[in-house]
Amino acid sequence: MSLNGAWAFDFDDQSVGLKERWQEGERDFTKVIQVPFAWESPLSGVEDMGFHDVVWYRRNFSLPDSYDGKRIILNFGAVDYEADVWVNGKLAVTHEGGHTPFSADITELLANGTNLLVVRAYDPGSSTHIPRGKQYWEEKPRAIWYTRTTGIWQSVWLEAVAETRLDHVTFSANIERNEISIGYTFKNAEHRQLTMRTVIKYDGELVAEERFVVRRQEENRAIGLGSWYGCGEDRLWSPSHPNLYEVEFELSENGSVTDRVASYFGMRKVSIEDGRFCLNNRPVFMKLVLDQGYYPGGNLTPPSDDTIRRDIELTKEMGFNGVRKHQKVEDPRYMYWCDKLGLMVWGEMANAYDFSAETVRRMMREWHDVIVRDYNHPCIVVWVPMNESFGAPNIQTVECEQHHAMALYYLTKSLDYTRPVVSNDGWEQVKTDLFSLHDYDSNKETLLSRYRSVESLMAGIPYNRKMSVGEFHYAGQPVIVSECGGIRYQKYGTGGWGYTGASDDEQFMAKLEEILGSFERSGVVQGYCYTQLTDVEQETNGLLTFDRRPKVPLERIRRIVDSAIFYGQEITEASFE
Repeated sequence: MSLNGAWAFDFDDQSVGLKERWQEGERDFTKVIQVPFAWESPLSGVEDMGFHDVVWYRRNFSLPDSYDGKRIILNFGAVDYEADVWVNGKLAVTHEGGHTPFSADITELLANGTNLLVVRAYDPGSSTHIPRGKQYWEEKPRAIWYTRTTGIWQSVWLEAVAETRLDHVTFSANIERNEISIGYTFKNAEHRQLTMRTVIKYDGELVAEERFVVRRQEENRAIGLGSWYGCGEDRLWSPSHPNLYEVEFELSENGSVTDRVASYFGMRKVSIEDGRFCLNNRPVFMKLVLDQGYYPGGNLTPPSDDTIRRDIELTKEMGFNGVRKHQKVEDPRYMYWCDKLGLMVWGEMANAYDFSAETVRRMMREWHDVIVRDYNHPCIVVWVPMNESFGAPNIQTVECEQHHAMALYYLTKSLDYTRPVVSNDGWEQVKTDLFSLHDYDSNKETLLSRYRSVESLMAGIPYNRKMSVGEFHYAGQPVIVSECGGIRYQKYGTGGWGYTGASDDEQFMAKLEEILGSFERSGVVQGYCYTQLTDVEQETNGLLTFDRRPKVPLERIRRIVDSAIFYGQEITEASFE
């Protein structure tokens, strides 16, 4: 039951709401907001660009008769940054972390008839010690920094569930054995006569069915999916063939079904073999585009599910096989559509900017929850906990900041050893699985010279930044230029910020050919990430405008990305000799 829509809303600039007990519903709020849009955005109906660190929401709800006898769960997709939630004046849940979901069982707090739901959100807008990504800590956005997001910015909903139920699952694929390992977590499962039935289908055809007796709160099962040569290889997930298996879970107690869940998984493997990035044991050249995840009218919140899907379709239409979601933990629906449509994703944490004990605590806790939330998506192929030393500005010389990056790397590995991890994307890396760097140089000769060999790369590192710090050095990892390009092209209007400029279509295309062709022609680079998919507010580096209009025909961009054109010449194998 969706709780999106109109809520009563108000600012609490003097932070008196708790003292005056606004959670009890007696105070009249002065505004109306459209949830789930943050109040800074036009689609919220408020659109205020000032600093308001404390805000309140309120709405009433009634439950349908079909919810009788069930446990009622209240869910929030994301509230930036801290949230306190009351139901009928009683505290239901508190949560810290602006990008991760949280829930509460509110059954015991409910009344017959109408119920009161109140949310208080706290987000210190000028703090540089909380994970905020590209949200600017000054009042007006500038350069690469964008409008802030405060409060509810993802969906809110209720669901009715059984007391004994399936609470969480994890899918881990083994493509060599054509086997899926499933981790089950149950709620209130001990000392009960429970049976779990798992049914797996592919394209509607039954592949496997298994039943087992549930004896613990957590269970693990490995299920074979048939002969590898009979069907396994043809059913692997990849950008060109986003094959997915459907799975149904059915939990029964004493022969009666108590819970039923539908889901899906993809069979795919990400690995590094002999210094090459591989998908399903085959080397893949990564052709990524940087995506900030901002939307016209909604800022960090997409206006609709169709908006999310269209961004992915446009990315694929331009020939890219992946995307780096930059400094944003994206709405899960984005990963869903990448799973369905076929697009590799680098999953990245939104960073803080200054280092402190609070920075470390907040990053560790929230990044943990991000990985747990998104582990099952086959589209995610790389984890990036830190970007360009954000949150560790003195990592080059300060040992504790180096340990912070290492801790993030090993935390990620402890939760998910199946994907490569980039400890500090761009430069100043500690232990890392990919040697990723940022280079916005647009000069053809410079790029060809720099990426001619590993030795020339190490001798000509961009921005006078060390590629590694502490005891760490390049150790044969795949080299990915994970930010490049950034061609400023203000196709409609004037002004805007960017890294390098173009004045018309032909100049724009020529620069794009030079930059991407240089990386494709390199004997070292195994992938790139072009900056960026769309313009964002004042930043005009996009291949598309902020409202998703192509600046040049998409097929021309695709020809460059697909064919690796370099000054009008097809690159062949002979070009690499």
